[in-house]
Amino acid sequence: MDGKLRNMTSVYILDGDRILLLYRVGSRVVSPSWCGIGGHFMPEELGDARACALRELEEESGLGEGDLLDLRLRYITLRQKNGETRQNYFFFARLRPGSTVPATSSEGQLRWFSLGEIAALPMPLTAGQMLAHYLHTGRHTRLLYGGITTPEQLAVTPLEDF
Repeated sequence: MDGKLRNMTSVYILDGDRILLLYRVGSRVVSPSWCGIGGHFMPEELGDARACALRELEEESGLGEGDLLDLRLRYITLRQKNGETRQNYFFFARLRPGSTVPATSSEGQLRWFSLGEIAALPMPLTAGQMLAHYLHTGRHTRLLYGGITTPEQLAVTPLEDF
C-alpha cells in the first residue's frame, strides 16, 4: 500500500419495507452486483461526502435532495483492496411521497427489493455486510457507525449518537 485513496459514497433509499438498489454494470471498481446509488468523489467534494452523494444520486437516478426525507450519513468504512485504501460513506434516506424512481440508470438497473430479499443478492463485500448490520441493528438507532472490512467481514462500531 503506497498511500492511494479511493473515496466513494452510496445512498440507500427506503420506502416502507422496501429498499432501492442499483445493479451496477461496467464499473472499474465493482463487479456486476446490487449496491446503493453512488460513486467516486470529485476533487472539489473531498471535504463534503453529502455533496458527492447528492451529485451521484442525481446523475444515476434523476432524484434530488427534494425527493428524499431524512438523508443521513450512517456508516463510514475502510477497506484495503488492490493496493488502495477505499473509504466509503453510506447514506440512508426515505423516499418522499409522490416522488418517482426510474427503472433504469446510466449505471445499470434500479429496482426495489423487500428488506427480506437483500441477504440473497450478489453484493460487494462491504456493502452487503453493512446492509446486514443496518437491517439487524442500524435501522433501529440514530448512530453513526464506523467499520473496517477484512477479506472475511466488516467489523462495525458505533461512533456517535446524533
